[in-house]
Amino acid sequence: MRRLTTPVLLLLAALCPAPAAEAAPIAFVLNSADATISEFDYLTRREIRRLPVLREPHHLALTPDGQHLAVGDTSGNALFFLDPVTGEMQNHITISDPYQLFFSPNGRYLTVAGLARDQIDIYDAHSYQLLHRIVAKSMPSHANYAPDSSVVYVSLQQSGRLMAIETATGRVIWNVPVGSTPAGVLFHNGQILVGVMGTDYVAVADPADGHTIRQIHLQPGPHNIFLDPGGRHVYVTARVSGYIDQLDPTTLALQHSFRVPGGPDDIVFAPDGKMWATLRWRQHVAVIDPVSGEYTTIATGRSPHGIWLNNDIPRH
Repeated sequence: MRRLTTPVLLLLAALCPAPAAEAAPIAFVLNSADATISEFDYLTRREIRRLPVLREPHHLALTPDGQHLAVGDTSGNALFFLDPVTGEMQNHITISDPYQLFFSPNGRYLTVAGLARDQIDIYDAHSYQLLHRIVAKSMPSHANYAPDSSVVYVSLQQSGRLMAIETATGRVIWNVPVGSTPAGVLFHNGQILVGVMGTDYVAVADPADGHTIRQIHLQPGPHNIFLDPGGRHVYVTARVSGYIDQLDPTTLALQHSFRVPGGPDDIVFAPDGKMWATLRWRQHVAVIDPVSGEYTTIATGRSPHGIWLNNDIPRH
């Protein structure tokens, strides 16, 4: 077969350009009890498609290169990869109990909290080779890294503890009590914030040894913690009591409490400033005005959990 020369290839590329990467803005919602992923156009708020996975998707994360959206199917023991621009399914790999997943800020590591199997796995973020497995009693739930990626912090729901693990070696640095049923973890302003669901407070912990510096008392059942894109507010979802609390990012003082019934869990922020929150017990997503607290809802699958909008990836 005749080999095409470089000038011919360049001519063909000019005549038949590759499709543009631009696509309709997509909100990805993981329906844990339906084993599906709902994709919505977040401008029209209409569902584009619903993709099946294996058993139980919970959390998701954009890969460091921005080319794939990784979705953990925990009881399916699989990590699915979607095109974050088009929403199309790409492929999947076998991985043990990927309940919660976080890529390190430096893009080198992937930490997976295996809630059902009481393990924390640290992978190479490019090859997905398992580097370290740490036994974690019990129910490792949420994770977050130190800004320099040297340490990953993981909450242990059933034992009420918080762990610090050296990312490069898998060595446990400390493992301390933090309160009943800890969940969301956020490294913020040199401290670790932990949503302690069995209480009414967010624990503020010292990264050096994990001791609790103070408690921020909020609505009952603080679950997960998020910083908005501009760093203007910290938001805490209280799933059991049905509130989202807005905090000052510097003082952590409570500014507003928004009543959002139905189990608000994970939240993301759209370009128009609205918050999108999954409602675990209502089969809906809430779209919330963070100024007024007013919201509308969009029907989705059963037990929507993880959510991500493709408004912050590079367009080529």
